[in-house]
Amino acid sequence: MSERNPLVAGNWKMNGDAASLDTLLDGVLSELSVLALQRCSVLVFPSYVYLGQVANKLRGTIVGVGSQDVDERTQGAVTGGVSAAMVKDVGCEFSLVGHSERRTLFAESDELIAEKFEQCKACGLVPIICVGETLEERRQDRTMEVVTRQLNAVTSRVGLAGFDGAMVAYEPVWAIGTGESATPEQAEDVHAGLRKCLAELDEDLSSRTRILYGGSVTADNAVALFGKENVDGALVGGASLKANSFAEICKAAEES
Repeated sequence: MSERNPLVAGNWKMNGDAASLDTLLDGVLSELSVLALQRCSVLVFPSYVYLGQVANKLRGTIVGVGSQDVDERTQGAVTGGVSAAMVKDVGCEFSLVGHSERRTLFAESDELIAEKFEQCKACGLVPIICVGETLEERRQDRTMEVVTRQLNAVTSRVGLAGFDGAMVAYEPVWAIGTGESATPEQAEDVHAGLRKCLAELDEDLSSRTRILYGGSVTADNAVALFGKENVDGALVGGASLKANSFAEICKAAEES
């Protein structure tokens, strides 16, 4: 996979408590120690309230920590807001921006997500910009129109230098939490289109940017997904809450 070594990230969403997440991490670390990964990078994205706990637990391990979101502002009178600088301060190195659940449940616009992306970069976080179409948009054959619009909202704001080092996650909305995954061929088609979109900005940037797939990724479909040229790993939801399932996905990525 050239210089794009695979990456598997677990998005825990609004799940778990202090005790259960500690147990989950013990299981993940135990499973990964057996695998002795050489190529595959691993991340987890806990809820805000457990970021410090998880970051402390994982310090010095092979598993990185990210935030599920950040506020687009830097500080001030923003009750409930959590800035990029704050999550960086508690030990995060990464952050998701633009997850479909943020776009739908919180009505986040492309422009707002681009602001959040910019804040991540300014604070030294690696942003993972999530893009994806609804089932209706896919049926209307608008998939590439939608995902390129979402990606271009970021690249047009931050430019080549601002995007370099970031990642993209393609998550078809119709496949998130439904048990329905895009076929490996469907994922590859969209990933190739996203890479072509990045190539319009810069060929080298395109070739080195990791594009992850998310949407009901399991140990059963991971091998086929990772076998595709432009699928550089996964953003895993439900399966990341079980140590053995998550490890199996990491194993598939390592061997891809």
